[in-house]
Amino acid sequence: MPATSPAHHQRRRRRTNRLLATAAGVLTAGALAAAALPGAASAGENGRGKDKPHGHHPGRYQDVQLLSFNDLHGNLEPPTGSSGRVTELQHDGTTKTVDAGGVEYLATHLREARKGNRYSITAAGGDMVGASPLISGLFHDEPTIEALNKLDLDVTSVGNHEFDEGAKELGRLQNGGCHPTEGCYTDEEFEGADFPYLAANVLDEKTGKPVLEPYWVWKKKGVKIGFIGVTLEGTPDIVSAEGVKGLSFKDEAETIDKYAKVLQRQGVKSIVALIHEGGFPASSSYNYDCDSPGAGDGISGPIADIARNVTPQVDALVTGHTHAAYACTIPDPSGKPRTVTSAASFGRLYTDTTLTYDRATGDIARTAVKSANHVVTRDVPKAPDMTALIDKWNTLAAPIGNRPVGYISGDIPKDGTESPLGDLIADAQLAYGRTLDPETDLALMNPGGIRASLTYAASGAEGDGVVTFAEGFTVQPFANTVNLQDFTGAQLIQVLKEQVSGANAAAPKILQVSDGLTYTLDLTRTGADRVVTDSIKLNGAAIDPTATYRVATNSFLAGGGDGFPTLGQGTNDLVGLDDLAALEQYLTANSTPTAPIAPPKADRITIVQ
Repeated sequence: MPATSPAHHQRRRRRTNRLLATAAGVLTAGALAAAALPGAASAGENGRGKDKPHGHHPGRYQDVQLLSFNDLHGNLEPPTGSSGRVTELQHDGTTKTVDAGGVEYLATHLREARKGNRYSITAAGGDMVGASPLISGLFHDEPTIEALNKLDLDVTSVGNHEFDEGAKELGRLQNGGCHPTEGCYTDEEFEGADFPYLAANVLDEKTGKPVLEPYWVWKKKGVKIGFIGVTLEGTPDIVSAEGVKGLSFKDEAETIDKYAKVLQRQGVKSIVALIHEGGFPASSSYNYDCDSPGAGDGISGPIADIARNVTPQVDALVTGHTHAAYACTIPDPSGKPRTVTSAASFGRLYTDTTLTYDRATGDIARTAVKSANHVVTRDVPKAPDMTALIDKWNTLAAPIGNRPVGYISGDIPKDGTESPLGDLIADAQLAYGRTLDPETDLALMNPGGIRASLTYAASGAEGDGVVTFAEGFTVQPFANTVNLQDFTGAQLIQVLKEQVSGANAAAPKILQVSDGLTYTLDLTRTGADRVVTDSIKLNGAAIDPTATYRVATNSFLAGGGDGFPTLGQGTNDLVGLDDLAALEQYLTANSTPTAPIAPPKADRITIVQ
């Protein structure tokens, strides 16, 4: 199917007040803020076109179906390895894994779920794009926006990854237009999203206004439901400084409360918050009943605090960011249960929530809210329009993506406190760093920058053990550069302690280390003491606090990202190629079809627990 089908001009546009693009097809953050007109966007009265004339008046209560998902990250094709499976709890208490995901199947599941539901809304919790596989990331995620349009997505919040390429690029994804430097990828101009991105707590620092619409109202036959979208306040800590330049990120709960009052004044009493922040359920099984007796707190983490503080005027919370799966209730400030959901990531699940709308009060009857996660199984027919979309973009990507870049003798997983793939990437950056400066001593890699494992089994026609450029791109899609900086030994020790202290105290971020750097991580201790100082050694020698060490990191870490402020204090900076190029060079130089790279042992960090 072409990017614009013959019937495209008839496709329903949900934004009645779509932000206007500049002549270049993009907006500055300030222009976006100035153009955003709070409350102007509305679904109108046509819903999804399924409502038929009735011979009677509607009753007092109307069930509204809310379908939701989050953290798609451009995974149009079924994700591979552990990223393409979910854990399912069985009736006997055992678990099994189920293959899941892929927009060809997600489209089929959503369309089937909507059947018989005349009042149906589809919403998302952010990170629809960013850290995407090659089929989407190579084209600045235009393919994913096209897929979401075909999925009939009504509305989404922004996530942190929507800012990977900055506010201008986010504006282009919303409004359309060819890429400012790469131009159009097909003979038809990219038209942008048919759905509004909501960014209530993301403000232009100059104007103090949201860079995109803060909320949106869905309407159908007298039923009105408002949606407020926010991303996590800590976005600047996990996105490159350039991506959030000129923006400020406000408290999630305070922002939601602010716009809930605005909606209330407009007569909208049923409100859903789309929050790109999440939590951690007590079980990894997507269908675990976290509200059952003995389930404990159900969800822990940031979203639990947000949910307990957001005004009771909000009736449901659709969340994301942690890639976890849950459909639980958390008491609101008045003590009344309120549903909080998350559908894992990569399109493996969707959540089906029933909101019972009271026409007499205009509010949701919360005692009747029901919510459950469902697996996007691959045992259903593929949606033909999605298959056509994937085929179109794969054809464009194939000449680049199918190129072999290296060979491996087995799976190299990204999972674990120290992972084999983390070690491999750190070694690749150390090797590349030494081509820039032979005095480079070590390399550090953030685990969040590793998006997928390398699998031995062929993903296409390349053959088992062959690593293609597309597979490498899926592992490292951020286009960070490899940076060299000087640090004192004392600073290096502090960096390692920042893995388990400060911003990372509650949820440690363990850096992946290059060959030669070793230390002990004692998880029986607390705080920074979990990194055992006198165990830190480089090539068997203790780190000298007064000596200078040349360290390779990616540009995100070099800017102090992921809660490592000391990494932002390096000196004698030298910027090299992007990190994917460093990995490609390492694989090509160190592997052949007859002498592939073996998975590293992941034995550089000694873990005591």
